Amino acid sequence: MPEKLPVLRLAHITKRYGGVVALRDVEFSVLPGEVHGLVGENGSGKSTLVKIATGVVQPEEGEIFIEGQKISRLTPYLAFKRGIHVVHQDLSLFPNLSVAENIFAHEYIERHRSFVAWQDMERRALEVLGRLGVELDPQEIVGRLSFADQQLVAICRAIASSAKLVILDEPTSSLTFREVQRLFGFIRELKAQGIAFVFISHRLDEVLEISDMVTVLRDGVKIGTFPKGELTRAKLSFLMTGKEITAESLVTPLPETQEILRVERLTRRGEYADVSFTLHRGEILGLIGPRGSGRTEVALTIFGLRPPDSGKILLEGREVVFRSNRDAIRHGIGYVPENRLLQGLVLDQPVADNIAVTILGELVSRSGFLHPSRRIAVAERAIRDFGIKAPAADAPVRSLSGGNQQKVVLSRWILTAPRILILDTPTHGVDVAAKESIYEMTLGLARDRGIGILFISDEEHEVLKVCHRILVMREGRIVREYRPSEVTEEALRREIVG
Repeated sequence: MPEKLPVLRLAHITKRYGGVVALRDVEFSVLPGEVHGLVGENGSGKSTLVKIATGVVQPEEGEIFIEGQKISRLTPYLAFKRGIHVVHQDLSLFPNLSVAENIFAHEYIERHRSFVAWQDMERRALEVLGRLGVELDPQEIVGRLSFADQQLVAICRAIASSAKLVILDEPTSSLTFREVQRLFGFIRELKAQGIAFVFISHRLDEVLEISDMVTVLRDGVKIGTFPKGELTRAKLSFLMTGKEITAESLVTPLPETQEILRVERLTRRGEYADVSFTLHRGEILGLIGPRGSGRTEVALTIFGLRPPDSGKILLEGREVVFRSNRDAIRHGIGYVPENRLLQGLVLDQPVADNIAVTILGELVSRSGFLHPSRRIAVAERAIRDFGIKAPAADAPVRSLSGGNQQKVVLSRWILTAPRILILDTPTHGVDVAAKESIYEMTLGLARDRGIGILFISDEEHEVLKVCHRILVMREGRIVREYRPSEVTEEALRREIVG
């Protein structure tokens, strides 16, 4: 039986940006019907490799082969025509168009068609959806679908375009556990039909679950390609970072400390009901549950942005009523939001401004002018204290890695000297090393400054590693409380999904 040719092979690829080597002599190939994991820290070269594989950028050295044929100069159009497609994190769909229109829009754009055969388009869309086992109405407007369903539409669009290789870039970052399992089932069905996938993710458990082979990049160099059976999460973390990263709990038993926050029977119709818990000084309290379980909505209520219909919030035993987030901030509450890019940062503004924004009143003179030297001094101290890797305090925050952007948001709130800090999925979209750094920062804030921290997370191993107690939330209610020593990762996952 003849050996299968790779759908894509990149041979001895080198790419430089100025004096920086993004990729050095990298080999990478994907076989038909294979799910190939691609992992590495931010800056390891993953994005550059994808851009070369899809013709967006050209390598200085190396060769590109598609199904055994050498391509002298790969362009995005040629990659698309040869069956190499990318599903980006933003999906690149038309939210105001239907499912069918999104699946076949490329045909009308490419062929400059002036008229749409609506019935034919919907019939073909039903054929594609049916062949792939996706139960969606082809007339449904895509903007009304869940993110998980939109993702399936994006993959169906690639398959309808005769995709042979689909590159999935962080496809599970906004999905619930059930939605991830549904996506994986979809990938396995397409894999059985000979479609190849490249699966890029910071969630190493998911990489190991869905991939057949895993390639590791570090600092632009390929560390190796491994069958998933040879890997564990710990080994994969070591290969990515060169450091031993333990899965063991980092917290020490918390002595009896003062209660600083109590919520009693907090309810907001349609979002959560009868939520009660306490938070103590120096405690890290985990809150975990599926997206849509009400966990973020509770956090926003505590931060004064979503007033409850009933229930109480007490700070150090005194009931408080927050009419805005300003009230919450004045009472010593800080909030690091779920989406740092949309809610936490002004990307085109300097690092210094993003850090100092919470304490601008302290940096303004009596005449109402901002002291430039104070602003820079505050920012440089935060950069130093929190280990933020930035070229300069006045560099745009957009230029920083995801982990360092998150540290900017954290440092901004620490400057306000909060009593309570809400961290909403603080490690979302950051690499393994950056996660460890954020864990250490969180532990230090609780241990050394006595800040009570509400730590919202998607990842079971994460709350087991950094939290003193763990609350499980499902369908708007807190259903269980654990201490890390009382529950395994698998048992915690079962409780979360119910």
